[in-house]
Amino acid sequence: MCYRDRVDSTLYLKVPSEKPTLRIGLLLDSVFLPRCVAEVVDHIEKSNFAKVELLIYNTEAQKEESEPKQPRSIARKIIETFSDSKQRKRFLFSLYQRWDLRNIEDSNDPLALIDYSDKFKQIESLSVTPIRKRFVHRFPPEAIDQIRSKKLDILLRFGFNILRGDVLTAAKFGIWSYHHGDNDYYRGGPAYFWEVYEGNPISGAILQVLTEELDAGRVLCKGLFSSGSDRLSHAKNRVQPYWGASTFIIQKLCELQKCGWEHIQQNMVKPAPYLGKKKIYSTPTNWEMLQWLGPLILQKAYLKLVRKPKIQHWMLAVRTGASPVMDTAPSPVLSGFRWIESPKGQFYADPFLIEVDGKMWVFYEDYDYAKKYGKISCSELRQGELGKPVTAIDRPSYHLSYPCVFRDGGKLFMIPESDSLGTVDLYRCVRFPDTWEVEKELYRGHAVDTTVWIEHSIYWFFVTIWEPRGGATQLWLFHADSIDGKWTTHPASPLSTDVRYSRGGGAVFRHNGKLFRPSQDCSKIYGGSFTLNEIVFLDRDNYQEQPFVTVNPDWGDEWVGTHTYCRLGDVEIIDGCRSSPSGNIL
Repeated sequence: MCYRDRVDSTLYLKVPSEKPTLRIGLLLDSVFLPRCVAEVVDHIEKSNFAKVELLIYNTEAQKEESEPKQPRSIARKIIETFSDSKQRKRFLFSLYQRWDLRNIEDSNDPLALIDYSDKFKQIESLSVTPIRKRFVHRFPPEAIDQIRSKKLDILLRFGFNILRGDVLTAAKFGIWSYHHGDNDYYRGGPAYFWEVYEGNPISGAILQVLTEELDAGRVLCKGLFSSGSDRLSHAKNRVQPYWGASTFIIQKLCELQKCGWEHIQQNMVKPAPYLGKKKIYSTPTNWEMLQWLGPLILQKAYLKLVRKPKIQHWMLAVRTGASPVMDTAPSPVLSGFRWIESPKGQFYADPFLIEVDGKMWVFYEDYDYAKKYGKISCSELRQGELGKPVTAIDRPSYHLSYPCVFRDGGKLFMIPESDSLGTVDLYRCVRFPDTWEVEKELYRGHAVDTTVWIEHSIYWFFVTIWEPRGGATQLWLFHADSIDGKWTTHPASPLSTDVRYSRGGGAVFRHNGKLFRPSQDCSKIYGGSFTLNEIVFLDRDNYQEQPFVTVNPDWGDEWVGTHTYCRLGDVEIIDGCRSSPSGNIL
């Protein structure tokens, strides 16, 4: 199957079904929607199985928005702030937020507002004045009756406060609402600030069905995203999880239409005990801001003065005849790997092994620092040493990496990563090892690290879907009856929405009867470590895997990453990333 657009509008928007269209209602505070919410509404409107039938506005929020705001002088703002005890205690956070907005472009900011009034003109609306008790909103009986008369399947909450009472059951499948933050560790807010404050490499988001009990909704799906390496910016940290989670609603609506509510319920995320450092997180006080920002700013200033320019430099390492890392789990033994240095000005990464005519060959990404792109090179492997590099595929107009090379019958094929081109292309070997031609475009869209496994005449394609602003966090599985045949989506897809496991990290392989899928952890940095996941069950209808062993770059302080593993016979090959002075590399 050849898809022609972005992941959210290709994998979810079209469902061949004779079922009635899902009827959706939106709970809103305003016609001004955050960008990420506007994208959710766009997904629904572009789909062939769901439609927004009712807009329900919070009259309190509308009134507050419409009231003219008197301009205030700086002096007046300062007086009002310091005369209010709550604002006074959180003054530093307010200043920090104003500064932090400079770190993000408006086009990338998921919370930047868009006027949606024109698109909402043709949709029936209802204004509701909620019955308020502190932070809780209940709907009056007449409003409940009006909503129920529309026979909605789902209400999506993008406005109002904490909802309780009959409104929770006013739609057939309840009220669906986002919680921005890993619900196992963060309750309260501000969303995605405390992850930065606590140095947590993971930032989560969930889609839940609301219940009477706060923070106890039934979780429809959950995603874990990278908090990135910037330990100072809240605005930057919220980009990936807000955008990455923007497909959750259309994904679950699609699943509901295809498989039914019982299937949705069976696949809900199981509840786990709350492990957060605070019972409820809230806006940080001035003292908390000083405790965090003071040491961090001093550290950054010091490092800027003394740190020499460094480059994250990738290398390959080979080991022969040792016990493979799977057999030394859970504490893998990494001794015996021999590091192979690339020529100056280049790095080698993403190794794949294949045997041809009794000789072992390594295919790898060959990156040129000066040209700023990679090609696919290969070398014969002799007694743990690489032979002379041979260029296999070179496309100067775009970057290539992750050369998944494999044999199908008597032919050799390769699927290199070509995300910068926006395609997944199948190459056939015309003359080994240096002549390869495109056989077919398998997929069009943002996808990385396609990994093939062939067994029992079924062709499995593990593909990590890339949301341009949300990162590569969704692992999808497709299957076909031939190497260039029509792709069928596996019903368990996405297999993972966890940045620690969702991106491919090498060839799928069997060892001692077990099937393993390598994956890379991109939470702290790109390719920080790799995990060998045991595939426990795989057929056309079901998939199950579990982490078996994780390998960290434990070769010294300067090593910061390792993200690819390949094994063939008694040979193992990996890559590793070392933080090196730029003068030694370029």
